[in-house]
Amino acid sequence: MIPLELDTLEPLGRIVKRPWADVVTGMQVDSRRIDEGDLFVAVGGGADFVDHAFARGASAALVPTDEFAALAAIAGEVRARSKARVVGITGSTGKTSTKDILYALCAPHRRTIANEGNYNTEIGVPLTICRIEEDTEICISELAMRGLGQIAWLASFVRPDVGVITNVGPVHLELVETIENVARAKAELIEALPAGGVAIVPDEPLLEPYLDGRDIIVKRVDAHEAIPFATSYSSAHQLLNTRMAVATARCLDVPLPERELVVEFSKLREEERALPGGGLLLNDCYNANPVSMRAALEHLVQRADGRRTLAVLGEMAELGAGAPRYHREVGALVRELGLGEVIAVGPLARDYGGEWVATAAEAAVLLRERLRPADVVLVKGSRSVGLELVAENMGG
Repeated sequence: MIPLELDTLEPLGRIVKRPWADVVTGMQVDSRRIDEGDLFVAVGGGADFVDHAFARGASAALVPTDEFAALAAIAGEVRARSKARVVGITGSTGKTSTKDILYALCAPHRRTIANEGNYNTEIGVPLTICRIEEDTEICISELAMRGLGQIAWLASFVRPDVGVITNVGPVHLELVETIENVARAKAELIEALPAGGVAIVPDEPLLEPYLDGRDIIVKRVDAHEAIPFATSYSSAHQLLNTRMAVATARCLDVPLPERELVVEFSKLREEERALPGGGLLLNDCYNANPVSMRAALEHLVQRADGRRTLAVLGEMAELGAGAPRYHREVGALVRELGLGEVIAVGPLARDYGGEWVATAAEAAVLLRERLRPADVVLVKGSRSVGLELVAENMGG
């Protein structure tokens, strides 16, 4: 982190510091992750772990008056002192994977940081910004949305130079109600761009009203644009994400690979693991919505290449009043694709067809009974269903 003087943090709450400490050189909210010189910000029940943070080498601890406001203020101060180009990424699906791909493109050529995993909310985003060093050239920050105003809040201290919207789809409808409001929430990233900033967007009519009349550069990404290198992955939806990342890298003047791009995707996304008997596990259980569920099922059929398929599918959360319809549509797709077997998990998942169970633990047992040698297995569902338990209990 770019060093911050402790006296700049005094308005944010109660500061406890070592006698010799005048500056801090990092920020953490988990005392177990403290390095020497860090500031420990006691969010949640963190006040109970101040002593542990000092034992780990913290220079100071802050017990904030307002947790989110304090984290935002600290991150904003770091951002103000940085010369890095900051990329904000949001979208209904694919934002984490696009971040992973963009990082893989940028890191070999520029001093680049990106958020860990899904550090994309009021705590994770400040932690990412506070990893910026004086020599950081590119910072990639994923921004999540649960409702209107959240991306605007995050962008207020991220201050992106480049804003990437991967797509607009039916997610978080329980909170924002309509896809039009999803577009409105995502477009808060566009509205946060400075004059001369760059918006990288799909060909999406719902975003057009937010692009018109702005003093920004707009790059619309063609869903069929050629990718000028090979990739270590082949799923169609990841190639769409790759096109977004390539357009962003070009705007950052980052050279593209001459041959192949190898990407390490975040945990529980695009994980492939060999199974005993020649089978294959596709573990994509971090989250699910109608768009990502379709993409995962089509990828399952592609990777199976004629082998028997078995899909463990959890229900999709936060879809509001239209949730039953979206689950029925997934069921229709399952039948259309002719999947070998389906294990549906959770009340709304009954509409997928196949065999139904209430919990991930039951699904893990049933999968063991149904699994055959050489099967290609997909595990996919909303995080609330907890399908990581299914993947963890498979062999391989």
